[in-house]
Amino acid sequence: MHTIRLHSTAHLRRCIPKGGAGVNDTIRDVVFVDGVRTPFGKAGKLFEETRADDLIIRCIRTLLRRNPGLPPERVDEVALAATTQIGDQGLTLGRTAALLAGLPRSVPGYSIDRMCAGAMTAVTSVSSAIAARQYDIAIAGGVESMSNHPMGEGVDPNPRIIAERLVDPDALQMGFTAENLHDLYPTITKERADAYAVGTQQRYAAAIEQLSADMTTMAARSADEGWTVATADELPRPGTTMEGLANLRTPFRPHGRVTAGTAAPLTDGATACLLADADTAAELGLPVAMKMVGFAFAGVDPETMGVGPIPATEKALARAGLSIDDIGLFEINEAFAVQVLAFLDHFKIADDDPRVNPWGGAIAMGHPLASSGVRLMTQLAREFAVHPEVRYGITTMCVGLGQGGTVIWENPNFKGAN
Repeated sequence: MHTIRLHSTAHLRRCIPKGGAGVNDTIRDVVFVDGVRTPFGKAGKLFEETRADDLIIRCIRTLLRRNPGLPPERVDEVALAATTQIGDQGLTLGRTAALLAGLPRSVPGYSIDRMCAGAMTAVTSVSSAIAARQYDIAIAGGVESMSNHPMGEGVDPNPRIIAERLVDPDALQMGFTAENLHDLYPTITKERADAYAVGTQQRYAAAIEQLSADMTTMAARSADEGWTVATADELPRPGTTMEGLANLRTPFRPHGRVTAGTAAPLTDGATACLLADADTAAELGLPVAMKMVGFAFAGVDPETMGVGPIPATEKALARAGLSIDDIGLFEINEAFAVQVLAFLDHFKIADDDPRVNPWGGAIAMGHPLASSGVRLMTQLAREFAVHPEVRYGITTMCVGLGQGGTVIWENPNFKGAN
């Protein structure tokens, strides 16, 4: 005989307002409480024999351990993203990872996919519900094992996509779209892209101590070498030079401009963050790292998907009543150097502006697809803490098949004029 266990919902009584109509007609402030990530490993190396779900489970457990004031039963939702939802990245990952991480069975979960912006979309989805008073607390994040689930594994694109010329075949290969972006912006030369890549490697190397604060350790197994504990990113190359990049091959086009040195490497890793409404965070004594101002997603030509952050940022700024001049910190996902430079050129920002990815980006540390959105947010939250003169920052990224996503955040440590 099976015993049916009923889980307490006493905490829900605190969420049900007293009074009649109109009590719930105000939008609540959504705050980013905390974010963590695993070290990022090179595909085929560090985490090749590690399950993807174990990576994200480690992040969830670390979040709970770092925030002991949070009763686990108060978590209203777990939304987790993966671009390739198959095998150990499938099976409604949000629910299975929540169970395996030790959250109560009363905590629901689901999976989400917006390719590279998966974790970003998980954050905006649960944040919308928090703002609308349907959740108080949620966990959002993402994972990608590009060792075991390369982008596109198991997909079956409808032949009409190509046959009816809905998109060019280039749109299905991200490296080709980056070369197309160089065509679209002829002033973005290979030399400019190389220089940006060298700079981001240097900024990462200078900020390892700050970045390590939100990196959880992760056990990793190798049939040849046994067990090890990963404590740092595997991918950075701090010795990168312009001379070294100049000699790299251009795999996506003969005599092209995109190389392995100016692209984010194939990466394994996971991220997770804790979000809440401001009142609940105060009630439980949870820290507030930043407050969400607004967000936007936008579609662009799939053949030049790297421009996606431009209209997404314009839309998000317009909705928030802000301008690009109000933004004091930019965390831009570095899928390719040319994509970041296109954004900077559009908004008339210098290539070496210290507000842009001040602690380095994906070219140095890697881009485990669906997990990267929360990595950007966690990094921005730390940067806010050391920049009280900055009021607003953004996290933004391009998305495969022609999209962009941007989230605007406010610094709770703001002390004066930006």
